[in-house]
Amino acid sequence: MRTQAIRVAPSLLACDLLNLASEVQKMEAARADLLHVDVMDGHFVANLSFGLPLVAALSQMTALPLDVHLMIANPQTMAVRYRDAGAARVTFHCEVQADVRTIIAALKARGSMVGLALNPPTPAEAVFPYLDELDMITVMAVTPGFGGQAFMPSVLPKVSALRARIGSRAIDLGVDGGIDANTGRQAVAAGANLLIAGTYVCAAPDRAAAMDQLRRGTC
Repeated sequence: MRTQAIRVAPSLLACDLLNLASEVQKMEAARADLLHVDVMDGHFVANLSFGLPLVAALSQMTALPLDVHLMIANPQTMAVRYRDAGAARVTFHCEVQADVRTIIAALKARGSMVGLALNPPTPAEAVFPYLDELDMITVMAVTPGFGGQAFMPSVLPKVSALRARIGSRAIDLGVDGGIDANTGRQAVAAGANLLIAGTYVCAAPDRAAAMDQLRRGTC
């Protein structure tokens, strides 16, 4: 059973990147719980986005925790560097060709919170061996790499399976991709307690109201 309060992490990828400092200030004023930073390498996913210098700059301009999502092929060499740049939590993909447990241990040794993300085709069971070492699991509800995609309801049974398996562990269960008032309600009903939202929040005329609506878990 989910007992944690619902939290919202706006995705900076959907913000006005030409005015990022102002966008961060607006997210703070709108009471975001944390900021989600998508890092893409053009290899693990077919796009490029934020890197180490931006994470370091963000860490200097906000007290909000930075939830850094590594969509990269080599987290074994880069994950700790993102922690050192200012990430509060580093999430990487369980589908990478690397020793997942070694990466988790390296991040924990740096004092980082650690998350694992699952692409839509990846079963919940892929993260079961690591549950006692994780602070977060992110279920991708879109194919990672691009914003603005439609939510895949087929991932909801996976969210429910993960919530059941998490049990009393203090692990955030997040859903990322296509989140709006309706899909956010579905994700929460399935067991999510963290909603990673891009366009729905960033394009809202009242960002605080949009995030509050997501927290209520109702449409």
